[in-house]
Amino acid sequence: MKNLNIYVALLLLIISGIIYWQSLSLPYYSAYGPGPGFLPRWTSGIIIILLIICFIQSIHKDFISIVDAMPKGEGLINVLVSFVAVIVFIIIIPYVGFNVSSVIMLTLLFSRGFKLYKAVGLSFVVTFIVFFIFGTLLGVPLPVNEYGW
Repeated sequence: MKNLNIYVALLLLIISGIIYWQSLSLPYYSAYGPGPGFLPRWTSGIIIILLIICFIQSIHKDFISIVDAMPKGEGLINVLVSFVAVIVFIIIIPYVGFNVSSVIMLTLLFSRGFKLYKAVGLSFVVTFIVFFIFGTLLGVPLPVNEYGW
């Protein structure tokens, strides 16, 4: 079987089923109206129904080959760089903090489309804006290093 639609539908069906199952542990109603279990139960239920329809249609109709869906050349390099950048971010954030790891990740991502000096500059600007919005305005604690940045 080389039909990508079937594999994607099955994967998403499993994920939606898990979300639906977990939403059953949350209260459906609260004192003020719908509870925390209302939205995930309905959305995952609707997604499950749509995925079953997608799965049935993908069995009976033309299929998309896995080989045809995979990027080639420049697109493959972009996907790999994005994947590596996120993995590097996840690995180094506990050690160097949000700001340093964000600058490194964004530099890797932006270097694909900009010259290096523009990529680094843009990385610093975006990291500063995100840190200011979440850290200062919204009061969301972001991981920092021993120097506070």
